[in-house]
Amino acid sequence: MNNKYSFLTFVLLSAVLALSACRSAKEVVYLQDIQTEDMQKILNYQDIKIKPGDLLSIFVSHKEPQLSALFNPQGATMTEFGQTVAGYTVDLEGNIDFPIIGRIKVAGLTRSQLSSMIKNRLDEDGLLKDAVVTVTYRNFNVSVLGEVNTPGKFTVQSDRVSLLDALALAGDLTIYGRRDSIMVLRENEGVRTVMFANLLSKDLLNSQAFYLQQNDVVYVKPNRIKAQQSGINQNNNVNVWLSAISLLTTVFMLIFK
Repeated sequence: MNNKYSFLTFVLLSAVLALSACRSAKEVVYLQDIQTEDMQKILNYQDIKIKPGDLLSIFVSHKEPQLSALFNPQGATMTEFGQTVAGYTVDLEGNIDFPIIGRIKVAGLTRSQLSSMIKNRLDEDGLLKDAVVTVTYRNFNVSVLGEVNTPGKFTVQSDRVSLLDALALAGDLTIYGRRDSIMVLRENEGVRTVMFANLLSKDLLNSQAFYLQQNDVVYVKPNRIKAQQSGINQNNNVNVWLSAISLLTTVFMLIFK
């Protein structure tokens, strides 16, 4: 009879663990419904636009450096990362003051559009022919908070950064993070927008929250288990399982006694 009890207990525990594993997989695997070689047109991607408060590096170069130096902030030089040691802060009206040219409206432009505009102004005004104008962001940051392994504020080198990129910078979600409701907070032109993204579905790829903008905040909410265990150390999970196994064994012994 003892062998019978042991076998039944083993079968029940195996079933419980198998069901738990299946449920856990469904809760943590990203893009579950995407198919192999599933080709999708990229939607909702827009080039990052310059906003008030952005800090820009604008460096003008020319085959005759002494001429281009007139259009760069005093002491500005290119670094190995393509940025300058001085920058321009976009004011609340979306303008910057550029040497010699003067006040320029830059808000709403992309980096490439601003580069072309300055180059054309230099050429059309007869100030500098065949100049090369390099525009980069100095403060393109995204913040990732909540149930991730390394929360923090991250400086992004590329204009094109996705939600998955940001989560990768933060070391991915912990096992306690909700993957079906990632919050993205965005401010643009005085309007704050709150969006939610589901990492479990391929619909994420077409979400307005998939591609991030400068100063977006990503928040990963805790799942139900973490919320229930908010006062318990994560290392106590082993004790929880052992208690459950002990309880099931006792129940079976009572039933088949």
